[in-house]
Amino acid sequence: MKRSTAKGFTIIELLVVVSIIALLIGILLPAIGKAREQAKLTQSQANLRNLAAAHATYSSEWNDRQITFCDDNLSRYGTSESNAYTNYNTQNGRDHPPMILGWAGGGLWGYWMDWPGNWGLCQPICFPGGPGHLVGFGSFRMANCRQFNQYVSGRYYDQVWYAPKDKAPWAAIEGCFDDPGEFCTAAGTSDTYWTSYCLSPAAMFSPDVMANHIDSTGWQDPWTLPAGFRSPAMSQVLYSDLKTQMTEHHWLQNSRLDCNPGFQGGTYQDCEPYYFNHGWESVPVALFYDGHIEGLGVREAEMASSRNEAQAGYNLWHDQIPGWMENGYFCDLAYDWSNTGYHVLTTDGIRGRDKLGD
Repeated sequence: MKRSTAKGFTIIELLVVVSIIALLIGILLPAIGKAREQAKLTQSQANLRNLAAAHATYSSEWNDRQITFCDDNLSRYGTSESNAYTNYNTQNGRDHPPMILGWAGGGLWGYWMDWPGNWGLCQPICFPGGPGHLVGFGSFRMANCRQFNQYVSGRYYDQVWYAPKDKAPWAAIEGCFDDPGEFCTAAGTSDTYWTSYCLSPAAMFSPDVMANHIDSTGWQDPWTLPAGFRSPAMSQVLYSDLKTQMTEHHWLQNSRLDCNPGFQGGTYQDCEPYYFNHGWESVPVALFYDGHIEGLGVREAEMASSRNEAQAGYNLWHDQIPGWMENGYFCDLAYDWSNTGYHVLTTDGIRGRDKLGD
């Protein structure tokens, strides 16, 4: 009688199985990574759709106005920060309204306009001549303040304000997302971390401020115009499908490096990310004034601006502001040779375009 014997795997067979498994992993991992990246992109698009709804609600409640953080008549109080805010207090018996962050720890947090160092924060963007530490900054970076976040969730640190790929702010404030309050101080009592999405400061000024130099007067200092700081109505947009209203502020899509070594220090725990216009391959997710969401890449924006300059004689973004950002929005610190200030410095403001039609 024969006895059966168990037959095992040979080394060759084991190696073949291991090789097949390794091959499958090699094939699947990139696909999984792409799916994860696509999910994050989809979430950022969803965030902007929620913010688009908030803009529409704000506009309907405020007679077609878009969000604004400074008095429409600010330039009537003076010709610069140094006298306008003082005169505002004298004439109204109170300081200019603050940038409110929310209640936390039994008190109201915010940037108060009784201190000169905060004077530029409520303006769309600070031009040279204002507080030196705020030049290039302004309320366009602070859409998640209470004046607007009450139309979303009523919270400064809500996930809708932060793109999933925006590593720097997530690392700094992730513990605040579960805080039920309006504002969270767990990330540091002296630190405030801005939203991933920025407004278009050009579109927040009167269109006369960013006027083109061919058909109109060219750039004008808003302090010299009686209505320079008057927030345009939503209906003033001429190219609603070509003008961006909000966009990812940091270089998140196709990014190369997380932190920009050109900045000294940084907003997020000594890290200042590259901005959305700092790389040719950057394609930030953007909300347009007609409510649609799409990626508007730096290459596309630069090509559109070049075409418009050849046809109409001026860039789609304003490079005629005396002595300031002629190469684009902080493009002296760009990753490569990108050279654009679209969205931030859009020529003609809300009446201009950030891209051309197909």
